[in-house]
Amino acid sequence: MSMTDPIADLLTRIRNAIQARHASVVVPRSKLKLELVKILKSEGFVEGFIDSPTDAKGTIKIFLKYDGGKQGVIQGLKRVSSPSRRFYVGKDEIPRVRNGLGLAILTTPQGVLSDRAARTAGVGGEVLCYVW
Repeated sequence: MSMTDPIADLLTRIRNAIQARHASVVVPRSKLKLELVKILKSEGFVEGFIDSPTDAKGTIKIFLKYDGGKQGVIQGLKRVSSPSRRFYVGKDEIPRVRNGLGLAILTTPQGVLSDRAARTAGVGGEVLCYVW
Protein backbone atom coordinates (compact mmCIF):
# COMPACT_ATOMS: atom_id res chain seq x y z
CA MET A 1 0.00 0.00 0.00
CA SER A 2 1.62 3.22 -1.08
CA MET A 3 0.41 6.52 0.24
CA THR A 4 0.22 9.45 -2.13
CA ASP A 5 -0.45 12.16 0.46
CA PRO A 6 0.97 11.47 3.93
CA ILE A 7 0.01 14.95 5.19
CA ALA A 8 -3.67 14.44 4.30
CA ASP A 9 -3.40 11.08 6.08
CA LEU A 10 -2.00 12.78 9.21
CA LEU A 11 -4.82 15.36 9.22
CA THR A 12 -7.47 12.68 8.69
CA ARG A 13 -6.11 10.56 11.53
CA ILE A 14 -6.20 13.55 13.89
CA ARG A 15 -9.71 14.51 12.71
CA ASN A 16 -11.00 10.96 13.22
CA ALA A 17 -9.37 10.59 16.63
CA ILE A 18 -10.97 13.84 17.83
CA GLN A 19 -14.39 12.76 16.58
CA ALA A 20 -13.97 9.45 18.40
CA ARG A 21 -12.79 11.38 21.49
CA HIS A 22 -9.48 9.52 21.70
CA ALA A 23 -6.84 10.84 24.09
CA SER A 24 -4.05 10.28 21.58
CA VAL A 25 -3.35 9.13 18.03
CA VAL A 26 -0.27 7.39 16.61
CA VAL A 27 0.89 8.33 13.11
CA PRO A 28 3.81 7.15 10.97
CA ARG A 29 6.82 9.43 11.42
CA SER A 30 8.43 11.73 8.88
CA LYS A 31 10.45 14.91 9.33
CA LEU A 32 7.69 16.99 7.74
CA LYS A 33 4.97 15.51 9.96
CA LEU A 34 7.15 16.05 13.03
CA GLU A 35 7.57 19.74 12.14
CA LEU A 36 3.83 20.03 11.57
CA VAL A 37 3.04 18.49 14.97
CA LYS A 38 5.58 20.80 16.66
CA ILE A 39 3.68 23.79 15.26
CA LEU A 40 0.32 22.38 16.42
CA LYS A 41 1.85 22.02 19.88
CA SER A 42 3.42 25.50 19.97
CA GLU A 43 0.14 27.06 18.80
CA GLY A 44 -1.80 25.20 21.50
CA PHE A 45 -3.85 22.89 19.28
CA VAL A 46 -2.50 19.66 20.78
CA GLU A 47 -1.44 18.74 24.32
CA GLY A 48 1.91 17.29 23.27
CA PHE A 49 3.58 14.47 21.37
CA ILE A 50 6.14 11.70 21.72
CA ASP A 51 8.55 11.23 18.83
CA SER A 52 9.72 7.60 18.51
CA PRO A 53 12.22 7.42 15.64
CA THR A 54 13.55 4.13 17.05
CA ASP A 55 10.53 1.96 16.14
CA ALA A 56 10.70 -0.12 12.96
CA LYS A 57 9.49 2.76 10.80
CA GLY A 58 9.20 5.44 13.46
CA THR A 59 5.99 6.87 14.87
CA ILE A 60 4.70 10.06 16.46
CA LYS A 61 2.16 9.76 19.25
CA ILE A 62 0.06 12.92 19.40
CA PHE A 63 -1.85 13.77 22.57
CA LEU A 64 -5.07 15.55 21.67
CA LYS A 65 -6.47 18.51 23.55
CA TYR A 66 -10.09 19.01 24.61
CA ASP A 67 -11.64 22.05 26.27
CA GLY A 68 -13.80 21.21 29.27
CA GLY A 69 -13.35 17.54 28.35
CA LYS A 70 -15.99 17.72 25.62
CA GLN A 71 -15.07 19.68 22.52
CA GLY A 72 -11.80 19.09 20.68
CA VAL A 73 -9.61 22.20 20.59
CA ILE A 74 -9.10 21.48 16.88
CA GLN A 75 -12.46 22.28 15.23
CA GLY A 76 -11.29 21.71 11.70
CA LEU A 77 -8.32 20.64 9.59
CA LYS A 78 -8.15 21.31 5.88
CA ARG A 79 -5.50 20.14 3.45
CA VAL A 80 -4.77 23.05 1.10
CA SER A 81 -1.90 22.01 -1.14
CA SER A 82 -2.08 18.46 -2.51
CA PRO A 83 0.44 16.42 -4.51
CA SER A 84 -1.67 16.89 -7.65
CA ARG A 85 -2.33 20.57 -7.02
CA ARG A 86 0.31 22.55 -5.17
CA PHE A 87 -0.71 25.85 -3.60
CA TYR A 88 2.04 28.44 -3.21
CA VAL A 89 1.79 31.95 -1.82
CA GLY A 90 4.16 34.90 -1.77
CA LYS A 91 5.08 36.56 1.51
CA ASP A 92 2.31 39.14 1.00
CA GLU A 93 -0.43 36.63 0.18
CA ILE A 94 -0.24 34.42 3.27
CA PRO A 95 -3.88 33.60 4.05
CA ARG A 96 -5.60 34.43 7.34
CA VAL A 97 -7.57 31.49 8.66
CA ARG A 98 -10.84 32.25 10.44
CA ASN A 99 -9.83 35.90 10.81
CA GLY A 100 -6.61 35.05 12.60
CA LEU A 101 -8.24 32.56 15.01
CA GLY A 102 -7.09 29.69 12.83
CA LEU A 103 -3.65 28.76 11.63
CA ALA A 104 -2.13 28.17 8.23
CA ILE A 105 0.94 25.94 8.14
CA LEU A 106 3.41 26.58 5.34
CA THR A 107 6.57 24.93 4.18
CA THR A 108 9.04 27.70 3.34
CA PRO A 109 12.74 27.97 2.47
CA GLN A 110 13.22 28.49 6.25
CA GLY A 111 11.46 25.27 7.16
CA VAL A 112 7.88 24.55 8.20
CA LEU A 113 6.33 27.69 9.71
CA SER A 114 2.98 28.90 11.01
CA ASP A 115 1.37 31.74 9.03
CA ARG A 116 2.37 34.18 11.79
CA ALA A 117 6.00 33.06 11.81
CA ALA A 118 6.15 33.18 8.00
CA ARG A 119 4.82 36.76 7.99
CA THR A 120 7.37 37.75 10.63
CA ALA A 121 10.19 36.07 8.69
CA GLY A 122 8.92 37.67 5.48
CA VAL A 123 8.80 34.43 3.49
CA GLY A 124 6.14 32.73 1.40
CA GLY A 125 5.92 29.08 0.48
CA GLU A 126 3.60 26.16 -0.02
CA VAL A 127 0.45 26.21 2.15
CA LEU A 128 0.16 22.71 3.62
CA CYS A 129 -3.02 23.04 5.65
CA TYR A 130 -5.40 25.17 7.69
CA VAL A 131 -6.21 24.40 11.32
CA TRP A 132 -8.93 26.02 13.39
